Amino acid sequence: MTDFLRKGMLMGFGLMSLTREKAEEFMEELVKRGELSEKEGREAVEELVEKSREMKKDLTARIEKTVEEVVGKMNLATKDDLEVLKKRISALEKAIKDGK
Repeated sequence: MTDFLRKGMLMGFGLMSLTREKAEEFMEELVKRGELSEKEGREAVEELVEKSREMKKDLTARIEKTVEEVVGKMNLATKDDLEVLKKRISALEKAIKDGK
């Protein structure tokens, strides 16, 4: 399969919303029209699905990093901060209860 066709398919599918079913349907149509062999179609589907997974994983990591940066700049308490405070409060309550 030519790079031009491959790039066109990647753009056409909108990799972020690509599903295996949609890719398979598209490839089957190309095979029926004789534009791809069956083997090329299967390989292209696997490649597209894998690239889609990689892009989703990368996007998720970028979003998480951005959210962490924004929360850090807002100086908000994190879940870990609250857990530390809960433990300190429990320790203080215990110390008061035990008369220390």
